[in-house]
This record gives sequence, structure tokens and C-alpha cells, in this order.
Amino acid sequence: MELKTFYTTLEKSGTAEFRERGSKFIGYAFQVQTADQFKAELLGIKKEHPKANHHCFAYRLGLDGNNFRVNDDGEPSGTAGKPILGQIDSKELTNVGIVVVRYFGGTLLGVPGLINAYKTTATVVLQTL
Repeated sequence: MELKTFYTTLEKSGTAEFRERGSKFIGYAFQVQTADQFKAELLGIKKEHPKANHHCFAYRLGLDGNNFRVNDDGEPSGTAGKPILGQIDSKELTNVGIVVVRYFGGTLLGVPGLINAYKTTATVVLQTL
């Protein structure tokens, strides 16, 4: 794969909210340069939402596309972090992090429902920027 000499990232940070069968999902998208910077942003969001059930995330850093991380934070494997990363990748963004905070609403969404909710929240927050 050829190394890119340019990249697309976010100009500013943004937030968006999505509701699905009682659960509230709050998406945060922001520019980051390092994994440590991402961790600091994540920590701030966790402090802002200490009672949330999940703080799921994905980020991609650098020009080669190999520096990324996803985390489902207790959701079933592959239902949160991967769909969030998929939205970063579909817009061909890098040096971007997205955290989706979930407040459980009492209704289990199932695997397809979770994938859709996290993907939709990531999509909506990117559309606000």
C-alpha cells in the first residue's frame, strides 16, 4: 500500500445524540494526534458521564492507517468499536477519535440493534461537523 502524503481529519469537535428503544447514545468526535491525547479526551468524557453504562470508542492515527484501536467497553464483541471505526474509515479520516457513551434504557437491543445504534451515532456526530 502506498503511503499517503495528505490526509483528511476534523476541523473541530462535535457531539450528537441518538436514541434507540429507551437507550441514549451520545457521540463525541474530535481530532487527536496521539494515543495519549485520545486517552485524555476519553478520560474527560468518562468524568462527564460517570453513570453511563458504556464508553465505547474507536480512533485512527497516522498516514499509514495501521495505528487504530477499537473498544466495546462491555458490549458484545464487535458491536460498538468496529461500527464506530467503520464510520471513520468510510469518510477516509485519520487523526480522529469517536467516543459513544451509552445510557442503558432497559430494553436489550441485540447484536444487530447495537451495531446499528453505534454506527448511527458515529454517522450522526460526523455529519454535525
